[in-house]
Amino acid sequence: MSRIAILGGHGQLGSEVAELLDERAIALGRDDVDLTDADGLTARLNVERPVVVVNCSAYNLVDQAEAEPGRAFAVNADGVRTVAAWCRDSDVPLLHVSTDYVFGADAARRTPYVETDPAGPISVYGRSKLAGEEAVREVCPRHWIVRTCGLYGHHAARGKGNFVLTMLRLALERRELRIVNDQRCTPTNAADLAAALVRIIESAPFGTYHATNCGECSWYEFAQEIFAAAGLSPRVTPITSGEYAARARRPAYSVLNCGKLAAAGITLRPWTEAVAEYVRECT
Repeated sequence: MSRIAILGGHGQLGSEVAELLDERAIALGRDDVDLTDADGLTARLNVERPVVVVNCSAYNLVDQAEAEPGRAFAVNADGVRTVAAWCRDSDVPLLHVSTDYVFGADAARRTPYVETDPAGPISVYGRSKLAGEEAVREVCPRHWIVRTCGLYGHHAARGKGNFVLTMLRLALERRELRIVNDQRCTPTNAADLAAALVRIIESAPFGTYHATNCGECSWYEFAQEIFAAAGLSPRVTPITSGEYAARARRPAYSVLNCGKLAAAGITLRPWTEAVAEYVRECT
């Protein structure tokens, strides 16, 4: 049986990919492989001998990355380069998952980014992910790079959780919530994205793609949709990014144009529909 290795295979996205691939999946979590251990990573891939590698693994603690850039780059850039080199040397295609945070420098932007738009990250995390993309393009000719945005799923990211679960918890714990209303993105359901990744592997030409659910919103609007779906009505106050004062800067607008993916015959449903279903499953 031709098997597919999923790095980050026990995480929020990787778990969904593994479930879809079923017996074809080689789900490798942090306890199985360490992207910062080049020799160990290469040795494990040599043992498994997958026909495709899907890299869902990342250092994604956006604020913490500002304090430990070396760790972020070790995982998101150097580790990715190791994976890309193994794939090149083994003639194995690589699907690498990236992020909308490779954009953000264009503060006036109000139209969705296409794949060919110049990158401009404004955080350590974004710069480390862009460096990973560049490593894949430089090292591994047979690749797909898939950028996504606002990910949430049933296997919440280790040490991070996700926005939906956080909002559901805070709505029960606090009398008032203050949510940023001047950053626009597209919430993306991990199960929907996983299905798209499998289809990309099966049929899409190599290259860079944007893959999110359809539509856009602010984080405040996202929260309101979550509460409506859950039948909750906490007091919610919209605030600015400056009032929130996170350590890392976030893009004011990071909506991704998924037209190239649609041209390959792959589309995801509206974000509102996906969130409503997810909340029903969680409550």
